[in-house]
Amino acid sequence: QAQLTESGGGSVQAGGSLRLSCAASGYERGSYCLGWFRQAPGKEREGVARVNTDGTTTYTESVKGRFTISKGSAGDSLFLQMNDLKPEDTATYFCAADLRCYLPVEAFDHYGGGTQVTVSS
Repeated sequence: QAQLTESGGGSVQAGGSLRLSCAASGYERGSYCLGWFRQAPGKEREGVARVNTDGTTTYTESVKGRFTISKGSAGDSLFLQMNDLKPEDTATYFCAADLRCYLPVEAFDHYGGGTQVTVSS
């Protein structure tokens, strides 16, 4: 079973940058789709970005051009580079994985405990 651990969250001012990391283990690399979703207090989960098994990436519209998702070369890590952060990016960010790549990332079955990102104006 996939085990995921996020790190790298923090507090920044608007316009700042953060790089989130996710250590992944216990899954068959190449078979799982990986991604990030976020959840702000009182709001639904929102898929942020994903990497499919063929290496293609997709982003939710609000982060396009600002966030970049990437995988480590060994396939055991996932990153989210976040630039030009905005207050509306404030949320807990979760690294997620699933064999069912047809699902939206916010519905992936395996995810970590999350890392908090707070952006002040």
